[in-house]
Amino acid sequence: MKKQIATNAAPGAIGPYSQAIDCGPFVYASGQIPLNPETGVMAEGITEQTRQSLKNVKAILEAAGLSMANVVKTTVFLADMGDFAAMNAVYAEAFEAPFPARSAVAVRELPKGALVEIEVIAVR
Repeated sequence: MKKQIATNAAPGAIGPYSQAIDCGPFVYASGQIPLNPETGVMAEGITEQTRQSLKNVKAILEAAGLSMANVVKTTVFLADMGDFAAMNAVYAEAFEAPFPARSAVAVRELPKGALVEIEVIAVR
């Protein structure tokens, strides 16, 4: 009943997890940090890191036959809550009303020293 979603258009999993899992009406995408999948290099600054994380999310959703319009819930992890406004400005460009439900939390540290990580749940 669950199907793995994988694409080279987003960074590959760096552990024992999938980029996303399709379980019928829902697609659960793992958190995406701002690594460029072509170069393996992380974007600089919160604005570009948010943009790259969302680009990675979009690529995974497209591999599942979905778009950002299918997203119903997001969780944004920030290394510094002081970056919230800058992240939010870029985030607002990626979604249209009705906006997905969202949680945003500050964490002590993110993989590879990222400033932001974004995970989503989408529905068909």
